Amino acid sequence: MSARAAAPDGDGRAPPLLSAGAVVVRRVHGEWQFLMLRAYRNWDFPKGMVESGERPLAAALREVAEETGLTDLQLRWGEEYQETPPYGRNKVARYYLAETSTALIRLPVQPQLGRPEHHEWRWVRYAEALQLAPPRLQPILRRAAARLGI
Repeated sequence: MSARAAAPDGDGRAPPLLSAGAVVVRRVHGEWQFLMLRAYRNWDFPKGMVESGERPLAAALREVAEETGLTDLQLRWGEEYQETPPYGRNKVARYYLAETSTALIRLPVQPQLGRPEHHEWRWVRYAEALQLAPPRLQPILRRAAARLGI
């Protein structure tokens, strides 16, 4: 079961489904790089559904670990987050900004799928991340870059 965001928006619709993840960055030779994951033709940051009773931050850290193998995330910018507007089937994605020192990403086989959830990963500079990211992620990426001083 998945969590829903706060409360109905007053028009009688159910609140959006909430997923949580992270804009994962690392510093290489003084430059910030962003982790981008590709599933089919879609580039995104690691994220997944918040489970019932789970805190969104805990879900974000769990999802990053499940999708990439990263377990050394540092929340140097605190627990602040940014959310996308509702998209798809009434879903909102909440992203935290997290740093890793790990370069190698694993795309483990997801038992429920029988294959990795993503097909490719890349560490990219900000300009390339902007090119890869879909429109709904552009504000998330811009805010992360501003927090990084880019």
